[in-house]
Amino acid sequence: MFFPRNISIPYFCNMLLEIHHLNFSYSKEKPLFQDLNLTLEAGKIIALAGESGCGKSTLLSLIYGLLDWESGEIIFDGEKLSGPKGNLVPGEAHMKFVAQNFDLMPYATVAENVGKFISNINLNKKKETVAELLEVVGLEDFANILPKYLSGGQQQRVAIARALSVMPKLLILDEPFSNLDFPRKIELREKLFRYVKQNNISLLVSTHELQDIIPWLDRIVVLQNGTIVQDGSSEETYKSPYNAYVARLFGEVNIFTGTEQEDFNLPEFSYYPKEIRIADSGRAAEVLESRFAGNHYWNKIKAGNKELVIYTDQKIEGSINIIFD
Repeated sequence: MFFPRNISIPYFCNMLLEIHHLNFSYSKEKPLFQDLNLTLEAGKIIALAGESGCGKSTLLSLIYGLLDWESGEIIFDGEKLSGPKGNLVPGEAHMKFVAQNFDLMPYATVAENVGKFISNINLNKKKETVAELLEVVGLEDFANILPKYLSGGQQQRVAIARALSVMPKLLILDEPFSNLDFPRKIELREKLFRYVKQNNISLLVSTHELQDIIPWLDRIVVLQNGTIVQDGSSEETYKSPYNAYVARLFGEVNIFTGTEQEDFNLPEFSYYPKEIRIADSGRAAEVLESRFAGNHYWNKIKAGNKELVIYTDQKIEGSINIIFD
């Protein structure tokens, strides 16, 4: 099941954001978005996925009001947005955007940066809120540190905590895990996604690495060259990618041409490594490489003229038979 070419799933629930017939280009010679349509429902975690250059960051900037669109409309929480032409101060109320440049106050501590938008009327409450948000992003021990002493990933987490401090209806994050090492990425994604769900904050997150966040996603919207090529649930998108471009967003994948599908007698054009198994009978293959990769062995095999990658629990060698699940 797939939803190609600017077709959004008709969700029958509270729509927080609506984009209708949006057109935008950086130059007349190369338009980016042409008649783009998209709806985002309230209280959901939605990934805007695609390779670098597909238009993810530009679309987020348009939604937040940092760029002007040529035609079409963007409606947020029932009100039409006007973009930079209608706002003296960039951005939209009840919406926060953490881009890949974090815009922190250099001479304020981490805690002061996080509390920037929180009222000083109740200082004890403010202090509690800042502490809670620092715990969400894993920076409790850095409250009194200046941003210049933090890594890029730590600065990014400060910016996320600051954005959450105003309890926005919509939080927009542009590649929020790109500067984090694996352990921090795992820790942040769980705490962050739980926090936004508990507080009914809608989250739109751009990424080119879906495998890092797929367990938490309600929906995936895939952009390719400024066009929405697939829009559906995580499970639907993973199991039935619209094309090879979508399949590769989930990590390593074996892609088959139409001729190769016929040769292997396969109903699908893509198979993830775990979907190809060793069996007592099946397609004959030769093991070219078998390498330890942590929780599995990474194997390069050759079946006919086709090289494939499969995962196994044990090291393999020699001749094998494979089947496709």
